[in-house]
Amino acid sequence: MDEIKKIYKTLLDNLDKQGWWPLTTKGFHPKHYSGKPKTQKNRFEIIIGAILTQNTNWKNVEKALYNLNKNNLIDIEKINKIKKEKLASSIRPSGYYNQKAKTIKNFSDFLFRNYNGNLNLFFKNNIHKLRDELLSIKGIGPETADSIVLYAAEKPTFVIDAYTKRIYSRLFNIKKQLKYEELQEIFESNLKKDKKIFNEYHALLVELGKNYCKNKKPLCAECPVNKICTFNKNFH
Repeated sequence: MDEIKKIYKTLLDNLDKQGWWPLTTKGFHPKHYSGKPKTQKNRFEIIIGAILTQNTNWKNVEKALYNLNKNNLIDIEKINKIKKEKLASSIRPSGYYNQKAKTIKNFSDFLFRNYNGNLNLFFKNNIHKLRDELLSIKGIGPETADSIVLYAAEKPTFVIDAYTKRIYSRLFNIKKQLKYEELQEIFESNLKKDKKIFNEYHALLVELGKNYCKNKKPLCAECPVNKICTFNKNFH
């Protein structure tokens, strides 16, 4: 489907490169940048962020990450030892903090039981094994697992989120609810299997969904892909 590639090029031409995943710099606030995770701490921060961003916006995640950084808790061993209640208190701004604290603890427990707490060793697995093992951890679903595989492990898997589902359905006038794996296959089969492309494309779709293809009041006239969008024609 050439339209998938055309949408990507149009978004790249009209929106700035997104630089995901945002990582902590000085001052403890995550910043978008054009680099990549260089250390185990960077990768662990991405994993925590992927869990925290479930059912909330990124601004709330930043507040929780700030608290974790301030308390020196972006550390696998410390997370493994800390009590769930104390962890939940630190990530309170992200919402569903008890549930998310449990998921983070579940992940650290899994990592120590199976990989001696070594993320680099875990990430040596191929995409399919990585994904299957992540999905076996209670609290981690397909979107969170794929975010971890793409952004932390730096392996090419396309992340499908609510923005992607909404945008794709509107662009191509899809009435039925597409399954996660079904939509993922559409993107992956029509793009070069490249982690950089998958990374940037997903981030661009998030940007499009947040600022143009909004849920209730889409800004169709200003949308960079409005010329090829069926929803834009129907909406007006």
